[in-house]
Amino acid sequence: MQWALDSITEGIAFVRDSHQNLLATNPLGRAFYTPLIGDGGRIPNLARFQFLDPASRDFYPDWDLFAQMCVAIMRAEAARDPHDRVFQDLVGELSTRSDTFRRLWGAHDVRTHGAGTKRFHHPEVGEVTLAYEELAVTAEPGQVLMVYTAEPGTPSADRLKLLASLAAELPAYAVGTSTGR
Repeated sequence: MQWALDSITEGIAFVRDSHQNLLATNPLGRAFYTPLIGDGGRIPNLARFQFLDPASRDFYPDWDLFAQMCVAIMRAEAARDPHDRVFQDLVGELSTRSDTFRRLWGAHDVRTHGAGTKRFHHPEVGEVTLAYEELAVTAEPGQVLMVYTAEPGTPSADRLKLLASLAAELPAYAVGTSTGR
């Protein structure tokens, strides 16, 4: 899978699993998700970042919308395998540590978000608005490939190019050895 990610050079690409773990990225994705990935050595988790890391409020200018989307996606994943112990543990952890997660989880909103636009505030390049597309990885049920791109000729595209130049110095991110807790 990593070779396929590395071939995507015009956008941010990453693979996540049903537990919201960020499994692999292309070099631009690694640079983009530095607030989440940090120095590496762990499997970063999008839901833990969203609800437990204060840096997520800066990274996601539309934090409330992202929180709702994250939980709705998790609800859809829970329906696919209600006996997944790792997933149950993640929901339990987030429910005990985040009032917002607990409230949203209790709302029972179930949705997938296959395509659209999102705003981010990257600490090195500022605000970017990106179109996204979610693609199922059929060889690995529960995994999805996410691709973010900027509209050509926009300030977001310019900022993404700047980030790409910074990304050229970083290795691709692959699965770490710890759980990211």
